[in-house]
Amino acid sequence: MGNQALLACGIAAGPVFTLAYLLEGASRVDYKPFRHPVSSLSLGRAGWVQTVNFLFVGSLSLIFAVGLWHVGPSRWGALLMGTWAVGLLGAGVFRTDPVSGYPPGTPDQLQGHTRAGALHDLFSLIGFLALTVACFVFALSGSPGWVIYSIASGVLFATTMALASAAFSQHQRWVDLGGLIQRVALTIGWTWQTLLAVRILHT
Repeated sequence: MGNQALLACGIAAGPVFTLAYLLEGASRVDYKPFRHPVSSLSLGRAGWVQTVNFLFVGSLSLIFAVGLWHVGPSRWGALLMGTWAVGLLGAGVFRTDPVSGYPPGTPDQLQGHTRAGALHDLFSLIGFLALTVACFVFALSGSPGWVIYSIASGVLFATTMALASAAFSQHQRWVDLGGLIQRVALTIGWTWQTLLAVRILHT
């Protein structure tokens, strides 16, 4: 596989992930996109769809990281993008615990994590942190406009993810908007990755 094909995987990953969770979320009667996290779509009878989404997009992002290692401006940045990809893969391998009352009949917050749920959260956190730092690392190699955009993306991604985490921890102010805030964060992160791939491809 040529370097261009490797880098193109970074363009495809975000749109594929987003389209898949939007369609899957719209098909669940009791699922509330504004309240519930994307990971909760891996629960229930059709949960395999979101699991495959994590694994497929994590694989695309890992292939993209290999392309960045070959041609990108930063080896550290490529390693961080690879870590982000591993976070996605881990989130797919280990299912999340129920949260915010989904699936129906489960409490808003469990008293303790299952092993799978704890590993899901750990891989997700590692991935989110890696993507945040990658935004700052890749900001060092670009035009002033790219620098500003990358730094802003890193700050906004981290901030919205922190707010989403507070919501899923049942913070009263944010709990009913946790899913929406997380979707904003994911859109910021995936858009940045897509534009990074486009930029490297046309360098």
